[in-house]
Amino acid sequence: MMIFEWIVGVLFGAVLLAAFARRVGAPYPVFLALGGIGLAFVPAVPNLVLDPDLALALFLAPVLLDAGYDTSVRDLRDNWRPIAGLAFGAVVATTLAVALLVKLLVPDMPIAAAIVLGAIVAPPDAVAALSVLRHVDLPHRLTTILRGESLLNDAGSLLIYRLGVGAAMTGTFSVSEIAPTFLVGIVGSLVAGPVLALAYTVAMRPIRDAPSAIVLQFVAAFGIWIGAEHLYLSGVLTVVTFAITVARFSPGLTPPRNRIVSYAVWDTAVFVLNVLAFVLIGLQIGPILERLTTEQRISYALVGAAVFLTVVVVRLVWVLSASHFARFDTQGRNPGDRGLGAGLAVAWSGMRGIVTIATALALPEGDPGFPYRDLVVLTAFCVIIGTLTIQGLTLRPLLAHLGLEDDDPVGREVGHGRTQAYAAALKSLEGEPDAAAETLRTEFRTALEQAETQENGFASETLPADVFRRGAIEAARDRVLALRRTGEIGDDAYYILEEEFDWAELNATPRAES
Repeated sequence: MMIFEWIVGVLFGAVLLAAFARRVGAPYPVFLALGGIGLAFVPAVPNLVLDPDLALALFLAPVLLDAGYDTSVRDLRDNWRPIAGLAFGAVVATTLAVALLVKLLVPDMPIAAAIVLGAIVAPPDAVAALSVLRHVDLPHRLTTILRGESLLNDAGSLLIYRLGVGAAMTGTFSVSEIAPTFLVGIVGSLVAGPVLALAYTVAMRPIRDAPSAIVLQFVAAFGIWIGAEHLYLSGVLTVVTFAITVARFSPGLTPPRNRIVSYAVWDTAVFVLNVLAFVLIGLQIGPILERLTTEQRISYALVGAAVFLTVVVVRLVWVLSASHFARFDTQGRNPGDRGLGAGLAVAWSGMRGIVTIATALALPEGDPGFPYRDLVVLTAFCVIIGTLTIQGLTLRPLLAHLGLEDDDPVGREVGHGRTQAYAAALKSLEGEPDAAAETLRTEFRTALEQAETQENGFASETLPADVFRRGAIEAARDRVLALRRTGEIGDDAYYILEEEFDWAELNATPRAES
């Protein structure tokens, strides 16, 4: 019961911290990390320890599936050079730099363990960066690069991490023995993900119940990860390719109600997983500090600070060098999304988060445990805290100072698509003699006439009658509420009508206001 009470209290506190983060325009993982520090020093905190394999599956599978589903294949293809440079080149450079530094500072630490630490702190977390970018006008292309990097860098870092953990625990490493399995695992993952996605879309066609559909989505996320790991495939690549493929084939098969509800559920799930991850790593810090002497605490703190600086500097050097040689400019058509200013924005968006936490928590404990596990976990936490607080709290002012401009390519495509959609809707009503059809024809015809008056011929985000429709729905809602208060209708009838008005208002409300 005590653990359940702690979880309830932590979730409530996390909601308050997230609300404060939105108010100040900071990424909410910043305050989750600070809350994790606070828990490390609270007396009588329950000691929660996850199985290493469970930590990876629990925290990574749903987060990667959610990110993969939102990924644009076209944008990945158009920006593959900078994305690949960050997702693989920067990860390898950071891993090697951290490993060499730690080996220099802690000579007794096995090189495999040092490489594992480098792989743990190498991948940035998009959740932290994008929670800041929602409040600023960052060029779409830079946002695409950050999203693509966060999606693919987990695969590279986790592969290095797995190889390093195996070498550190066994004391042996043979390229000739591992390379064939390694290559087969990558190819197999790239094949298995899309094949499973196609089978999944077929199996989900008859599912119309929203709770059942959402539960099966989570079953798919965890099941695919677990299955991939048992078959020695890459769980990251399998889940990501599965999600990208499902996103391409499922929109026309998923009922609108299920889609809207599932988006809300998945946003909530990712938030809760971030909360639990920061809480769990915070709970590990207290016992680790108790086991260390004063000299060890000082030594470990210095290692953590040095690794944090190395992580930041390597990313800055890598990204700014790439920007200088125009690697961020190959597809750029807008001056605001290229150059050193754009490179600095991308470089300073390298906050670490849930991926670093999950891999640190997944290190084996006990006897025999992972060598220097306490040092690795503490250092990873130092990097998370440092990047989230220093970079996370200064990213928004930096972007405002840089003044990067964007010609809003997404907005232009939305306006064009909306015009085409209105025209198709109007055409579908041709020949219908009904008075209701004539009403709709008038509304869509007016919307297209308004679009023709725009410079680029883009339709507005609202239909002409939406303002009046919202007012009418509000009046209807007030009247039904009054009927409920007087007892003329019961609660069951009221809730049915309330849901109908909610859907009607949602259809008449622009996305920005919803």
